[in-house]
Amino acid sequence: MNLMNTYPPQPVTFVRGSGSRLWDDQGRSYLDFLSGLAVTSLGHAHPDVAAAICEQAATLLHTSNLFATVPQREVAATLDRLVDAGGGRVFFCNSGAEANEAAIKLARKWGGRGRHVVVSAYGSFHGRTLATLHATGQPAKHEAFQPLPEGFRHVAWQDIDDLDRAIDGTVAAVLLEPVQGEGGVQPAGPDYFRAVRRLCDEQGVLMMVDEVQTGLGRTGEWFAFQHYGVRPDVVTMAKALGNGVPIGACWARSDVADAFVPGDHATTFGGQPLAAAAARAVLAVMQAEDVPARARRAGGRLSRALEGVPGLAGVRGLGLLVAAELEPGRPAGEVASAALEAGLVVNAVTPTALRLAPSLLVTDDEIDEAVTILAQVTA
Repeated sequence: MNLMNTYPPQPVTFVRGSGSRLWDDQGRSYLDFLSGLAVTSLGHAHPDVAAAICEQAATLLHTSNLFATVPQREVAATLDRLVDAGGGRVFFCNSGAEANEAAIKLARKWGGRGRHVVVSAYGSFHGRTLATLHATGQPAKHEAFQPLPEGFRHVAWQDIDDLDRAIDGTVAAVLLEPVQGEGGVQPAGPDYFRAVRRLCDEQGVLMMVDEVQTGLGRTGEWFAFQHYGVRPDVVTMAKALGNGVPIGACWARSDVADAFVPGDHATTFGGQPLAAAAARAVLAVMQAEDVPARARRAGGRLSRALEGVPGLAGVRGLGLLVAAELEPGRPAGEVASAALEAGLVVNAVTPTALRLAPSLLVTDDEIDEAVTILAQVTA
């Protein structure tokens, strides 16, 4: 293998996918309830997305962001409407980490010199670049890469008093996930997010919401913050936007976005025609299928079914982003491996919990099949 040693040994080589199914190089079929870490939200090889990619590849693959393209403008307009019913602007990039990098730079430019600190929560995950790694509230991940860029501060998750104490004249923004995904699928409470919004307004700092894993229908709303009745100043997204084609985006209210001027931030590939054409097709299917409603209904069915599975101590999450907490003594990594051997793809999001994030077009029969396999491996 010529790959760097950044992942554990890969147990399966997948060669083909269709809908909620994957096939390996031995011809064996698997039910995919991870969706490439909440990426393939319309399933594998969705025909509309595949057709859009093929057509765009044969039409215009790349120019640069020195010039306009039609797909990019249309996707920006759709995202602005879905996030905030209009009234914002979008910066396109290639990943969730890059979207959060853009948000951090925007906060610093908006705040001005000396007002640059970003406050985030312990247990959070915001990316693997040096800045987004420091924004990530997991100190164990920091140590190998010290010294990290300065200007980041962490507070206890869902502790509004701790957040209040952390905000001073050096703080430009608060960056939070509405559901801590890599932190174990831990939803924020509505009261907490509303209190954060009030505090940000009182202190004159930006409220930035990381929707990289939760955005675009996954939790039962277009964006998970919409469950909580708040209006953020900045929203980041990626994963599901391209259904597997790398694309991310940072949305900001127009008055906040005005802090950026030409030359402040840039990207060679972000929002280029191929990726934007894929995203345009993804968003069209998502709206036609009303994926937030599908996620609410299917997520309810999945969570209810999991509650009856032996070996599980509890279920949490929103919509189709679900964690199944195992009873003590059952390492999640071992259970995920057993599920894979039985034909179900999930992952150990913590040492004690499995993450399930199936396609937003998942069927009832596929949910029932997944739960049956989990019941077999957890019994």
